[in-house]
Amino acid sequence: MKINNKRLNISSKAEICQNVKIGDDTIIYDNVFIGDNTIISNNCVIGEPSNDYYNNKSYTNKKTFIGANSLIRSHTIIYCESTFGDNFQTGHRVTIREKTTFGKSCQVGTLSDIQGDVEFGDYCRLHSNVHIGKGSKIGSYVFIYPYVVLTNDPHPPSNICSGATVGDYSQIAVQSIILPGITIGQHVLIGANSTVNKNVNDYSLVAGSPAKLITDVREIKSKENPKESHYPWPKSFERGLPWEGLGYYKWLKNQND
Repeated sequence: MKINNKRLNISSKAEICQNVKIGDDTIIYDNVFIGDNTIISNNCVIGEPSNDYYNNKSYTNKKTFIGANSLIRSHTIIYCESTFGDNFQTGHRVTIREKTTFGKSCQVGTLSDIQGDVEFGDYCRLHSNVHIGKGSKIGSYVFIYPYVVLTNDPHPPSNICSGATVGDYSQIAVQSIILPGITIGQHVLIGANSTVNKNVNDYSLVAGSPAKLITDVREIKSKENPKESHYPWPKSFERGLPWEGLGYYKWLKNQND
């Protein structure tokens, strides 16, 4: 572990693995695990306790797990009882509440807010200023673009928490709103500035407020190769993804063999 200065507060009950770098003025609470080769930048809080910490003298902080080779940028706050797979990255000033789970190789952009009890698969990419409501479930290879909001209260204010569900490979474009309890299928494209108030089937392009079905995404032609369909997008885009240099369909075949 490399410590840049002495302005740190690291619990003796935290487990810091090999070659971890921790920046200035960072706080790491009890029962935090940080995997090998991870960087925790300046002014971060890792394992922030839940509300019970402030009122319950017998409170014990639940375990927070950050996988190897992760990069937590400055002013990120990660609450306790959350789990992050290897190669996790945040932008600056990210907040992630308790009981959140990310798979491997996920990214959360600057000023994004994850409201806890949220599940993400692998290789998800959240751009800046994304808000994910409590109770949402996000599949793998889902990209969510800036200023998207996933809501969870159907009649605010109420005691109901009904997060959205988003299937694998789906894309949610900028400034879209997903209403509570909505299920979005796999390989879906949500157009920019959409309000999604109904479930969306696999391979659909929906857009508008309220969002309406436009077409099957497989009918959308590629800007790079106009004679071919751009979707499913994994055959057209591979940067930073496990099929890079191999091709999506060959990679998929290898996964199924």
